[in-house]
This record gives sequence, C-alpha cells and structure tokens, in this order.
Amino acid sequence: MRSGAEGAVPDEEETVTSAEETADDDSAEDGKDSSSASSDSDDDGEKKKKKPGSFWKELPVLIVVAVVLALVIKAFAVQAFYIPSGSMENTLQIGDRVLVNKIVYHTRDIHRGDVVVFNGLDSWDPETHISKPTNPFSKALRAVGTAFGVAPNEKDYIKRVIGVPGDHVHCCDAQGRVTVNGVPLNEKSYLYTDPVTHEQNKPSNEPFDAYVKPGQLWVMGDHRELSYDSRSHRGDPGGGTIPTDRVIGRAFVIVWPLNRIDNLPIPDTFKQTGFKTASMAAPATPMALGILGTLPLAYLRRRRHRRS
Repeated sequence: MRSGAEGAVPDEEETVTSAEETADDDSAEDGKDSSSASSDSDDDGEKKKKKPGSFWKELPVLIVVAVVLALVIKAFAVQAFYIPSGSMENTLQIGDRVLVNKIVYHTRDIHRGDVVVFNGLDSWDPETHISKPTNPFSKALRAVGTAFGVAPNEKDYIKRVIGVPGDHVHCCDAQGRVTVNGVPLNEKSYLYTDPVTHEQNKPSNEPFDAYVKPGQLWVMGDHRELSYDSRSHRGDPGGGTIPTDRVIGRAFVIVWPLNRIDNLPIPDTFKQTGFKTASMAAPATPMALGILGTLPLAYLRRRRHRRS
C-alpha cells in the first residue's frame, strides 16, 4: 500500500508547469498573434491593391455620366460655341469659345444689343465654308466637337441684334450713323478697329432702310466691312431679317482662350429710352383700336338701357 502511495502524484504537482513550458506557450501565442497580424496586414495590402483597379472600372461609367450631363445641359440650358469667322471682331475673335444662354429668352424678350446665336439653315448661306468629314470617325469627332463648342458649325451664326419687331432701322443719318426709330446709335464701343492703323469701321458702307416685321430681327456683325449680315440678305424673303424662333440663345461670356475671358454686356447706346416709342406702339395699336371700337357700342347700349 505504501508503494502505491509513494507512486501517486500529489494534486498540486499536477497543476505546476515549468518556466520552459510557459515560455514555449507564450512564444506559440505570440506566433499566433504575429501570424494573425501579418495576415491582417496582408488583407489590408490586398484591399489597397484592389482600389486602383476599382477606379479604372468606374472611370468609363463616370465618363458616360459626365457626357450625358453635358449633353442635357447643352440641350436645355447652356451651350458652348466656336467662333469660326471675324464678322464680330473686335468683340469676338476667330477661335474664341462663347457660352450661350438658351433659357433667357423663355423669361424675357430679345433686346437690342444682344449678341445672339441663331440657326441660318434654309435662310442664309454659310458665312464660313467648312470642309465636310470624309469618314465616319471624322464625322463622329466633328459632332462631338460641335456639341462641346470646340469645332465650328457652318449652319449657326452669331450677330448683334440691332432691330427688334416693330423697329424702323435706317442708315445713315447726316453724321453717317445707324438709327433705330429715329434714334442714332453710338457704336464706337464695339465697332471693329484695325489694330495697326487704329481706323474704325463705318456703321455701314451701304445705305439701307428696313422695317422689322413681327417675329423677325435685324442683325449685324461688329466688323461691318466683313460681316455678311441682314444688309446682305435684303433680297431674301425676310428682307434681310431673321426669324426670332431660329434664335438659339444669347452669348453672354467668352470662356476661351483664358486671356480673353470676358462677359458680353449690352452696350450703353441701346439703353436709350427713345427706342421704346415705335416698338411699343406697334403692339399697342391694335389694342387701342379695339378699345376705341367698343366705345360707340357701349354708348348705344347705355342709351337703350335708359329708355327701357
């Protein structure tokens, strides 16, 4: 029995572990922690490596969204146009890009002095002849360039509005000035000036006398000696004027090149109050005649009412 007791191991000795075993266990745990940490860092590294790939996958989608938004804005709000000719110098130079507000004329009428872009299809011959693309790829590039205002479009024109519906536009008075409803224009602020000789264009080298019909506009370029405008189309059905419904919008700012960024305000000469007389009288006349025509009827009805 004693030998059995001596061979038995006390309970306390069973729970004791050596320092070496403890160190081994600690090192094993540290190994597990370090291995888990390294695996986490590997996962982070893989995630970081995946990010550039996801960007390149998303890039085509971003481009498509940007193009769609640009086309929607172009169609309804603002469109960029390329200036292909010198007919509006010095205000606009060849190669300038302007932004055109396509909403403004839904909120107000076209004003004298506005610089407008309009479509001359079937009404005016192209002012600048542009060679047509010869292959589908070139046609696609031209279409995109025209949509974003980096390529010219021979069907669109840009001019300054001189006369609106109801106006009498005449040239020239005794001082050689263009007059609107008898009011002379002071056009020195925008007429073309030669950068070498500093000579300024005359308001017009040829006389004209035009009455602007309802729904029409009389337009002229600022470079009068070069511009093929309403003066040159007087033999056309509209007598040189353009339909207001062909106006795309108002050019309000130059956005390119960067050294020419500027706005396109209405010149002060078009803010004279005398213009309003004729243009306002035309639409008011039918209303005035209608009122005068009802007066006798009202008088007769009143007399009959008294007799009864």
